[in-house]
Amino acid sequence: MIERPLYMNRLKAMINTEFVKVITGVRRSGKSFLLLMLRDYLEEQGISKDQIIYVNFENPAYFEMFDYRSLYAYLKDKVNSNQKTYFLFDEIQEVSEWQKLINGLRVAYDSDIYVTGSNASLLSGELGTYLTGRYVELKMLPLSFQEYLAFKDLDAQQKERYFSDYLEYGGFPSVVLQDDKQLKDDVLNGVYSSILLRDVANRASIKEPELLERIALYLLDNIGQLISTNKIANTIRSSGRKISNNTVENYINLLVKSFLFYKAPRYDIRGKEYISSQSKYYVVDLGFVRSQLQKRNTNRGSRIENLVFLELKRRRYNVFVGRLGMKEIDFVATNADETIYVQVTDHIPENNERETANLLQIATGYKRVLITNSWSDVGEYEGIPIIHVVDFLGGRKL
Repeated sequence: MIERPLYMNRLKAMINTEFVKVITGVRRSGKSFLLLMLRDYLEEQGISKDQIIYVNFENPAYFEMFDYRSLYAYLKDKVNSNQKTYFLFDEIQEVSEWQKLINGLRVAYDSDIYVTGSNASLLSGELGTYLTGRYVELKMLPLSFQEYLAFKDLDAQQKERYFSDYLEYGGFPSVVLQDDKQLKDDVLNGVYSSILLRDVANRASIKEPELLERIALYLLDNIGQLISTNKIANTIRSSGRKISNNTVENYINLLVKSFLFYKAPRYDIRGKEYISSQSKYYVVDLGFVRSQLQKRNTNRGSRIENLVFLELKRRRYNVFVGRLGMKEIDFVATNADETIYVQVTDHIPENNERETANLLQIATGYKRVLITNSWSDVGEYEGIPIIHVVDFLGGRKL
């Protein structure tokens, strides 16, 4: 197993704290391996194997424990109440009323609990009721560009030459570790189908999964564009299918909850309020653009914008689309310490100041940056740093 320090370091800092650790992220992003790496790390720290209970609910050996009572009966026989127990549960959402069980284990035993799940609804409903203020979330994404280079044991000093492959095939570990292009596409198709059918359609009991698929393809084909539910509904209705705006909105929400897409809401910078009518959506991994739309080296600007969005999320920023009068700022990235205004472009067009003009409307006291895919653009313009996307993805701070 190749360690992912970005997440392992965060997880190590949580060990033996009172909170239930909830690891969330899209299917096949590496959550299971992270949990296994945690198990190995605990043993390296001197924790005995009989103190660690690891259960992967996608393993057929545990299919009979999908009822929380059966699972508790199994766990009760394994726990030694005279020592601390480390519970590691992979894909816990497969277990009925698992929230009640997790809370019960927390109360009944001296324990440290870790769970993973592939749906954002993991953190809603009863979990909030049972564990309000008693859990912390670690959000996981497919490989960053830095992790991609490490997984393939590539020279980081030559990162630019590998960027096109990452842009095309994305960062799912099971894809990155393959060399054959057809096999990469096949793996991507399998992951996509698993997310769409298993984590969305089946879990939500959707009766017309083909409509869900059409909406997902629409979002894939319009990365970085302002999206309205009405426009999607009209597009589908124009082909003779009946669908309501509410159904479109519900399906989009399901796609977001499965972590297949991330929503970037619009924010009025001057009015300091959110605009609910339209948002942008970014896919969790760009390999899906290639595998599902069958497009090669197209819409490069929007895909680079997608990569920047995901990297900002990895760096734990809240990310919005900014509106400034009639102008748009690609991203407003905020955390507890700062706000950064980010513009993204494949290249700055000659004799066109659109990208820089938008940022110049922001007061000079704020951090502003332009990220480009053209080395000839790199430098500074009226106090605005212009950096290459490869440098940014390679770890450069904004």
